[in-house]
Amino acid sequence: MLALIRPLFSLLLGVSLLLMGSGLLGTLIAVRGTSEGFSAAALGFMMSAYFCGFFLGTYAGPPLIRRLGHVRAFAFFAAAAAATALLHAMLVNPWAWGVLRLLIGMALVGLYTVIESWMNAQAPNERRGQVFATYMVINLLSLAMGQQLLRLAAPQGFELFSLVALLTCLALMPVTWTRLPQPALPERAPFGVRRLLQAAPTAAVGALMSGLAMGAFWGLAPVFAARNGLAPASVATFMSVAIVGGAVMQWPIGHWSDRRDRRRVLVMVCAGASAAAALLLLGHGWSGMLFAGVFLYGGLAFAVYPLVVAHLMDRLEPHVMLGGSAALLMVNGLGAAIGPALAGMLMESLGSASLLAYLALVQGSLAAYTAWRLTRRSSQVVAPAHFLPMLRTTPAVMELLPEADSPHPSASPSDAIDTQSS
Repeated sequence: MLALIRPLFSLLLGVSLLLMGSGLLGTLIAVRGTSEGFSAAALGFMMSAYFCGFFLGTYAGPPLIRRLGHVRAFAFFAAAAAATALLHAMLVNPWAWGVLRLLIGMALVGLYTVIESWMNAQAPNERRGQVFATYMVINLLSLAMGQQLLRLAAPQGFELFSLVALLTCLALMPVTWTRLPQPALPERAPFGVRRLLQAAPTAAVGALMSGLAMGAFWGLAPVFAARNGLAPASVATFMSVAIVGGAVMQWPIGHWSDRRDRRRVLVMVCAGASAAAALLLLGHGWSGMLFAGVFLYGGLAFAVYPLVVAHLMDRLEPHVMLGGSAALLMVNGLGAAIGPALAGMLMESLGSASLLAYLALVQGSLAAYTAWRLTRRSSQVVAPAHFLPMLRTTPAVMELLPEADSPHPSASPSDAIDTQSS
């Protein structure tokens, strides 16, 4: 394993620093915004702006990377992200923060695209699955560690925003220091949403619903925790517990799904996540129940998106997997952009606990839809895939999946359609 990681160490260190900073910033904005008296609706729209930026950056980033090269593009995006993080401390206003969240979402997706496309070029074909798994473990650990940085200073000051900018700048050092050759960023043949719905409707709906739930959770769970009396340090622990739950429980869930119809597993996982959210709703006044419930919810909810990715991979020929996964990511990004704004309006109208009701409803609806699909269509596995724990990231990372070791989708022009893909 060390021999595998050593050539990629600089890239993995860079992305770890980035994720620590972005993980801290997301929770910091929620906690600071709550202390400033920002409404839940305003905070929800801010978080939606971040995912809109992430979505837009998926399109805007690759042409810029091709024009500037990986190193210069990384420096460009890192400078933008660091400056934007600092501006949060200087412009404490919900409208300004909404714009800044949009910009930092675009910058971060550019940074992740640089690193992930670089990793794709360097990972040996026979070890790509291991590289992907290592990368996702680092993602989860870095996000969990980023939450704990909230303990270092008061959210009302400028220090934590400066720390985010510092971590982003530090990420420049290992990435620009690397001697790895800069790869070409390939064009991807389009694979539209209509075809995605035809190939795997459960995957398409699952990606949308997962985005609706996880976008709201990432954006507003810290607001819920802060409004329920948790101190900033406890809010950090609350979020870390959810991330650890997601890291721990994805492996057994994935092992289970590889041996059964994934849709049946998806029904059980979503029903369990809905029950966990309802449990939090009933017992959120008790701190022990709060942390146990969020561990269980995180463990189940984090598994939904990788389950639908694996289900999609089961149903696609290898040469169209990259295009299909990019379309799935686009649908998930749409849900993530809508979810925080919708949940924020509910929290403003009905109180902070309505976030839990929203999460329970979304997860329960996906369980019901998937159960209905089981009655409409039998399992049709075209090319068996393997579940791999993952977080939603850029289309570039999907090239690390072992199932993607195939000719480029453009080798089969008849598979391309003219609808938009991510």
